[in-house]
Amino acid sequence: MGKPDTRRLDREIQQTTRKLDAVRRRELWPLDRRERRAVAGAAVAGGYRLHRGESTGRAERAMDTAWTAAETRLIAEITALQTERQRIVTEAARDKAARKSTGWW
Repeated sequence: MGKPDTRRLDREIQQTTRKLDAVRRRELWPLDRRERRAVAGAAVAGGYRLHRGESTGRAERAMDTAWTAAETRLIAEITALQTERQRIVTEAARDKAARKSTGWW
């Protein structure tokens, strides 16, 4: 047995990292439905209040909260994927060491 197969996890980590970078640039495509709805709702509310000549502070805070929640979710996903990858690598190394220790030399 050679190296552990972590290609799928590496691809997932890379894709999630790209999503995190996009969220930090305030792009909408990596957001899930709930987050996209929160951002759109805050934008609409802010536009309505701006049109009436009122303060948009609450809408801005709601939008910042939605972006922060999306960023937090993606960071947690990356951490979970990296933890799983490390578990697979460690398990493969443990199996390899066990096989080597059972040999004659």
